[in-house]
Amino acid sequence: MEMLTIGAFSKASRLSPKALRLYDELELLRPARVAPETGYRYYAPEQLEQARLVAWLRRLGMPLAGIREVCALEPPAAAREIRAFWARTELETATRRDLAAFLVDHLSRTVPRNPGKPGTPGDPSEDTAMLELRYSALSDTGLVRPANQDTAYAGTRVLAVADGFGSGGAPASSAAVEALKFLDDEPLPAGSVLNLLEDAVQGATQAVQEVAGPTNEIGTTLTAMVWTGSQLALVHIGDSRAYLLRGGGLFRITHDHTMVQSMLDEGRLTPEEATAHPQRALLLKALTGGGSAPAPAPDVRLHDALAGDRYLLCSDGLSAVVPEATIRDTLAAASTPTEAAQALVGAANDSGGPDNVSCVVADLVNAESR
Repeated sequence: MEMLTIGAFSKASRLSPKALRLYDELELLRPARVAPETGYRYYAPEQLEQARLVAWLRRLGMPLAGIREVCALEPPAAAREIRAFWARTELETATRRDLAAFLVDHLSRTVPRNPGKPGTPGDPSEDTAMLELRYSALSDTGLVRPANQDTAYAGTRVLAVADGFGSGGAPASSAAVEALKFLDDEPLPAGSVLNLLEDAVQGATQAVQEVAGPTNEIGTTLTAMVWTGSQLALVHIGDSRAYLLRGGGLFRITHDHTMVQSMLDEGRLTPEEATAHPQRALLLKALTGGGSAPAPAPDVRLHDALAGDRYLLCSDGLSAVVPEATIRDTLAAASTPTEAAQALVGAANDSGGPDNVSCVVADLVNAESR
């Protein structure tokens, strides 16, 4: 069999000799033969296809560990793994894109303050109308569960829903929400709210770990929003959800961290199949106790707010049994957040109430309209 020197193979595969030596060390692409006297590497022409695959996956941004896994698979399974990797990448990119858009907008609107001269940039008299939250929180045991492991909270700045699981689910959800409540009393400039929120989430993680002890069978989801006065910062982990009703349309602004959602993202399930999947409640991320692995990172992002927006945070006791069209119509029809929360909990119980159900509904209104 005719062999290619490392130089010839490098030219044909468009991988540098340095990269080829690295991939040999990492067992991604081993040479077909190594000369015992000189240590010189030789490659078979048949290895070019694998070399090009490695190069393409590197250009795609796949980590070396992922490339090793893909290269060991048969083509159909490798294709599924690449599809799944790209779905995860798009989700991560969307989060970074939103943060970049916020930073551009925030820095573009920042002007030097000159409070001593009315009519100059930064004069408080030229500020736009102030917005404030009007809110309601409601949690119900439902019609089947013996106890309520959900926690729902709404304050002047903090909105939160947590859905506990395991034998200590109730104290776990309560601990997670309690760890965020101090933000109700903190000054929250939009430019630093994400840092404050990430610190608060670390506190929530530690609080849940203290409650749950050494087992990861006890834990909670957490979906929360913090109002800065101009924007809403969102933190999310698990399968509780946040929705936005704007202009008559309902938009889900969180992404479920579940096995079924990942299969949907990868194209391995249709939405219709997902609703009946036996593992639809299996979480991939949550705040839990125990375990030596690092705690999974929640989604943290910022949302621009408009007067007239209505937000819903809910546990899956609502979203799993009430269709989104019904949620939209119920939110749109209710005149107040309290009325909306009561109607949504009622709709979940009318659908059998198989789980605890919690809702936080908040409206953004002009402060002058109170």
